[in-house]
Amino acid sequence: MASPAGTPPDRGRRVDAQRNEQTLLTAAAAVFVTSGVDAPIREIATRAGVGIGTIYRHFPTRSDLIIAVYRHQVEACAEAGPALLATADSPFRALRRWIDLFVDFLVTKHGLAGAMQSDSAGFDVLHAYFVDRLVPVCAQLLAAATAVGEARPGTDAYELMRGIGGLCATSAGDSGYDPRKLVGLLLDGLRNAPA
Repeated sequence: MASPAGTPPDRGRRVDAQRNEQTLLTAAAAVFVTSGVDAPIREIATRAGVGIGTIYRHFPTRSDLIIAVYRHQVEACAEAGPALLATADSPFRALRRWIDLFVDFLVTKHGLAGAMQSDSAGFDVLHAYFVDRLVPVCAQLLAAATAVGEARPGTDAYELMRGIGGLCATSAGDSGYDPRKLVGLLLDGLRNAPA
């Protein structure tokens, strides 16, 4: 039923609810990075500037919150690819910047993935979502760089991402290891040397 002004009821609240949810997800991601996925909900609420009840209205369980943060971060990474390709001065630079974001996602979200692996069916669904959203973005960037001769042909986006993932997987808890250095070497090897 429409409101007296002829607009659907609760439209403003839905926009506010979406904005609140985005604020909560951003705050939760930041807290998870610094304090881990077992951080107190109160810490997330404080960072988001909301009450604890607001978090539980959006995310009834911690698992719901972890899954939503993971999806939110995947979406941010997916959306960054086309934006970088449109604004970078070369496709390879766009690919390199996107890979930097991807590495940040992998390194800082390691705890999220670990927490979700306890529910193997749920983790499998999220992993498929991750692959379905991010591999095409990487493929688009890689194809653009290859098309202009900046990247060596024949590199598969999924293999590249798996390789980067492997380099990042061993970094958890090892302060003497920076996967970004090795990822940089990998990208240097991918780049076509100027003729």
